[in-house]
Amino acid sequence: MGLFNWTEKTSTTLDNGGVIAPDERLPWPQTTMMGVQHVIAMFGATVLAPLLMGFNPNVAILMSGIGTLIFFFITGGKVPSYLGSSFAFIGVVIAASGYAGPGPNANLGVALGGIIICGLVYTVIGVIVHATNVKHTRSTPMAGMEVDEVDEGAAVHWIERLMPPVVTGTVVAVIGLNLAAIPIKNMAPTGFDAWMQAITFISVALVAVYARGMTQRLLILVGLIVASLIYAVLTNGLGLGKPIDVSGIANATWFGLPTFAAPVFQAQAMLLIAPVALILVAENLGHIKAVSAMTGRDLNPYLGKAFIGDGVATMVSGAAGGTGVTTYAENIGVMAATKIYSTAMFVVAACIAIVLGFSPKFGALIQAIPLAVMGGVSIVVFGLIAIAGAKIWVDNKVDFSDNKNLLVAAIPIILGTGEYTLKFGEFGLGGIGTATFGAIFLYWLLSRGAAPQTRPAA
Repeated sequence: MGLFNWTEKTSTTLDNGGVIAPDERLPWPQTTMMGVQHVIAMFGATVLAPLLMGFNPNVAILMSGIGTLIFFFITGGKVPSYLGSSFAFIGVVIAASGYAGPGPNANLGVALGGIIICGLVYTVIGVIVHATNVKHTRSTPMAGMEVDEVDEGAAVHWIERLMPPVVTGTVVAVIGLNLAAIPIKNMAPTGFDAWMQAITFISVALVAVYARGMTQRLLILVGLIVASLIYAVLTNGLGLGKPIDVSGIANATWFGLPTFAAPVFQAQAMLLIAPVALILVAENLGHIKAVSAMTGRDLNPYLGKAFIGDGVATMVSGAAGGTGVTTYAENIGVMAATKIYSTAMFVVAACIAIVLGFSPKFGALIQAIPLAVMGGVSIVVFGLIAIAGAKIWVDNKVDFSDNKNLLVAAIPIILGTGEYTLKFGEFGLGGIGTATFGAIFLYWLLSRGAAPQTRPAA
């Protein structure tokens, strides 16, 4: 099957509660609407990250679209993911550039040089993973073994050995839980905003349960629109909160080139930012495992290409003045809710993001969405990611009566949720990074000659 030859499914598939696989798609009008929904899901975080680092948000949006297309082509259209601005770079970029905010980062070029080198390290890791993470079959028996003792179909996946279901489920759950504080603490500054978040996630939940067909699959977009209308009535109409400001939409131009920037390669900044590649590996690894679990397809063979795609996209983004990018948990949450995994909708979403990057007016429209409403949507999306991790445990029948499994899950979940950070000089490994590598290390450590578990009598 060619790169753009998706098998088309009709709306009947949706009406019957069917799943749309990565190599399938809905008719283009519905696929386009799904693409819009994914753009909305990624937009808030992709714009927020560059603002916190003093980058141009329009460049970040543009490069997220270009990066997603790069990822699509390198993975052969097999891995449904969207690439947006990575928050893992914020601390090291601020440290390397001396950015005190707000406004543009005066030392942006220094940060960009470090981001490019980080992308290069990430790409090299991807090449190594792709070269080694392959299936091997034995054609001859091993020394000292009888022929009938050799499993001719035995497959050796070191990634699967490194991350069995108990580790994978933990990492995926941590991704959602680690993000939980963002909407709760940062996107509801007033009591009214907190109530609006509740109205928003209730709206999404009602659409998810009581709507049918395409409307049900567009639960994030439809719930957001309903909540925004309610917000407008309560604020612009009744004066109960901060009204929606549409002046930015009216004043923005339809078309305009974003402000690009050139990298500057400074040794200290490169050494400080390059280790972020380890965090990106952890994030991407968890995301690939989550998508594999949701789609029921083994995406391990594409893991190396996914790393390469993300690494190359990060280098291209940094070369133009954009942030480092990563596969986005927000979009994985949308897939978990809609059960539509078509890579076609990410091509559409990427094209829309590119248009947004060149159109300040469309960007202003998205930015006019009330913060509290975006917060309510984020609560839904991040929660769905956490539940996807638990689903991996359930589907693989992880035995939590085994103390090894219990502790491999319990400790990293607290590390990731509480943002436990380990410092290596100026570089800090925290949150998702410590949880991921902690889970892998604990599983390895506790599997070394562990005592047999005592189980209660049946």
